[in-house]
Amino acid sequence: MENRHLEAIPVDVLTQVHTKLNEIRTLLKPYVVTLTPDERRELPKMGEKSFTFVEKSYDYAVENPGIVPSYLDMQAFGVDFADSHGLWPVRNDALQVYEMLDDSAMASGSESYQASLVFYNAVKAAAAQDVPGAKAIYDELKQRFPRHKRQRPADGE
Repeated sequence: MENRHLEAIPVDVLTQVHTKLNEIRTLLKPYVVTLTPDERRELPKMGEKSFTFVEKSYDYAVENPGIVPSYLDMQAFGVDFADSHGLWPVRNDALQVYEMLDDSAMASGSESYQASLVFYNAVKAAAAQDVPGAKAIYDELKQRFPRHKRQRPADGE
């Protein structure tokens, strides 16, 4: 078992990160929207290629108001364009931070779970050999692994 997560993140660092993330949420709250899973699925998505298309479309619409259809709200288009343009690099930074956190949480969680299993198996063996105190620890820890009784097939099955 290779342990890749070898240095504990200091509590004060985690506290600072949590505080800063709360500050970010507070800063953005008046401006962001929340989508339902159905809305997320149904919306057309803007990727890198679409980003350039949107940028050119907006610039052309601003430069050529005579061909902008009357039903296209240019003020709303401007707000959406500005925010999609402004949020793009922030979103990419946030994704990098998320991936760092997710990878580290997954690695440290997996490694601590594996270490717990090693300890659990040692306690199980110690309890089987009547090592003092081991049975109480084993009885508590084994609750994580409930045994399911096998159902016997009914006659004729």
